[in-house]
Amino acid sequence: MNNFKRTIGLSTAISIVVGGVIGSGIFMKPALMASQLGSPLLLLSVWLVAGCITFFGALCYSELATMFPETGGQYVFYKKMYGNAFSFVYGWASFAVTNTAGNASIAYVFSQYTNYFIDLPRFSEAIEQSVMFHIPFIGNIHPLENIGVKCLTIFLILFLSWVNYRSVKSGGALQRVLTVLKAIAIILLIGGIFFSGSGSVQNIISASPEMLQGWALVSAYMAAIAGAFWAYDGWSNVTFVGGEIENPKKNIPLSLFSGLFFCIIIYGLINLAYVYVLPIQTLSVSKFVASDVATIAWGSIGGAIIAVIVIVSTLGTTNANVLATSRVTFAIGEENKWFAWAGKIHPKNETPGNALFLNAGWSTILILSGSFDMLTDMLIFVSWFFYGMSVLGVFILRKKMKEVERPYKVWGYPFVPLLFIIFVAFFLITTVYGDIKDYESGKTHVVNSLLGIVITLIGIPVYYLSRRKS
Repeated sequence: MNNFKRTIGLSTAISIVVGGVIGSGIFMKPALMASQLGSPLLLLSVWLVAGCITFFGALCYSELATMFPETGGQYVFYKKMYGNAFSFVYGWASFAVTNTAGNASIAYVFSQYTNYFIDLPRFSEAIEQSVMFHIPFIGNIHPLENIGVKCLTIFLILFLSWVNYRSVKSGGALQRVLTVLKAIAIILLIGGIFFSGSGSVQNIISASPEMLQGWALVSAYMAAIAGAFWAYDGWSNVTFVGGEIENPKKNIPLSLFSGLFFCIIIYGLINLAYVYVLPIQTLSVSKFVASDVATIAWGSIGGAIIAVIVIVSTLGTTNANVLATSRVTFAIGEENKWFAWAGKIHPKNETPGNALFLNAGWSTILILSGSFDMLTDMLIFVSWFFYGMSVLGVFILRKKMKEVERPYKVWGYPFVPLLFIIFVAFFLITTVYGDIKDYESGKTHVVNSLLGIVITLIGIPVYYLSRRKS
């Protein structure tokens, strides 16, 4: 099982963490979050709180990943905690929603911003609308819509899958280069905004007169937290390649801590730059806050600079996701007959080649359908449910496997994991409640969190049917 060579060093592991986290969210989410909160200080606090909660999760995952440094990450953890059925359901949800839809959505953003410089082709509106499929309770799907952007997105997924198919070293080397370029570009962006002389400290402390109060503010704060969680998501990717990391007992915790710490600092500084330049009322109605801020700081060239940074950032995130998430599909294939083809290691390249292209194939279907936008709305809900179950498993394994060596023990036990679990439970409950309220008020045609639960639960009959066949 997991007969991969340990060829991923510390620098590549850190680049998987940073590359997996910093994508498009930080450039797109702050405006919506500002409209929800109405306060620059609350906006900054959301990024700090979400970062701290995520860091607590990383502390807990470090204990688990050093106990079981195997390819598959959470899939392996859940087998030890809850058994094969729960582990398969997680793997199913990862393949059907969280991993493939997440990969597709980030790659799609890359293609959208490439369109800023290259006018990608598309059909006339009549042709785009001529092919349509209706899915009950979800909506209409138009495969030919924005076909140029979709084709470039598919090409990117397939190309990066091929790079990582060729060898782990080539995928890791590309990831290191892209992460360094991303970090340099973002640091220059932050410095350029602060030294442009276009901002005001008053903007940082002045709240909107329409700022919500009471429970409405609590609900809005949790909705904003969801946006920050989306931007922080991807931090656990490094555990998926645990079976390929050199000296995992040292390098997994170190990559998680250093990578996430860097991301928290960068996210805090970028948002501070946003609120330094734009008053909260202006920030909250901005269609693309990073571009607006850069235009104020540097004039018309600002939009092009931001487009380049987003392209580099999303390219690195897509590669990190393609590299890491295929390992979960591979882990399923090792033990489930229906997915056995995906659980094979390429004899020459020593990569999970079949799993890489199975993920790429499903991502392609989601890209053509356009439905992945809806799927990513529930991605965070499903992901954080499983994050919570992982951390709950720390308590279970402390009793179930007392004698197993723990090279790293979570700092602050039991308070850190307990605080994480309480926060996740509150987040999930308020998300379901908010989704139902939006559905009842007509703001949306589907309750995304409940749809995510349904798709996840489909994995239960799939598991038992596949096990019976086996």
